[in-house]
Amino acid sequence: MRLINRFLLLVLMLTCIAILLFMASRSEDKQLMGTLIDRVNTNRKVVALTFDDGPTPEYTQELLGILKAHDIKATFYLVGKVIERNEDETRAILNAGHEIGNHSWSHPRMVFKSQQFIANEIESTDKVIRAAGYSGVIHFRPPFGKKLVALPYYLNKTNRTSITWDVAPERRLGDMATTEEIVEYTLANTKPGSIILLHVMYPSRKNSMQAVAGIITGLQAEGYEFVTVSELIKR
Repeated sequence: MRLINRFLLLVLMLTCIAILLFMASRSEDKQLMGTLIDRVNTNRKVVALTFDDGPTPEYTQELLGILKAHDIKATFYLVGKVIERNEDETRAILNAGHEIGNHSWSHPRMVFKSQQFIANEIESTDKVIRAAGYSGVIHFRPPFGKKLVALPYYLNKTNRTSITWDVAPERRLGDMATTEEIVEYTLANTKPGSIILLHVMYPSRKNSMQAVAGIITGLQAEGYEFVTVSELIKR
């Protein structure tokens, strides 16, 4: 009986540790070391609109057209191997004056990975971003927001800032959210200094693409100004 109790206690402890590690890996506002920014503490009505993944030929120009029509700048967290396949779209983002960030080379969940794997994912993507002509600071956004020990350690060691978000309508509402729901959620949850996350680069994200204009006009009507993540941090 005593042996069984010890075994059950061990199982309980391991389960608790696993739950804590899972929660830590997906936290949007905390990491174990280094600098993570999910929003900026300010009273000014400034926000950063950010887009993950891509760039893709089918949707980059559509999104750039929406941003140009509203005369705002955004931040794009791009995937290295996709940049390599779509250099023209990457340069179009740059030529339009937007900010580019590193979203890894192959978009893996970067937990329980070696330092060499993490270094290759980050450095290879930085390299193609620079090759496209980008000269600004390159911030990093973890794929799926996942991080635990090895990734924060590498980012801290190489003096990189991890950028997450505090407004992510698709993550909160699910993949079936309508355009109207995405807009309403974003307007209701944005506050001064917010970083808004959207995915629009693939066919399954049509509702998110259609929500971009409504988010911009809705927040502008409330007095918000849109800036890049780097500009938001400076302010």
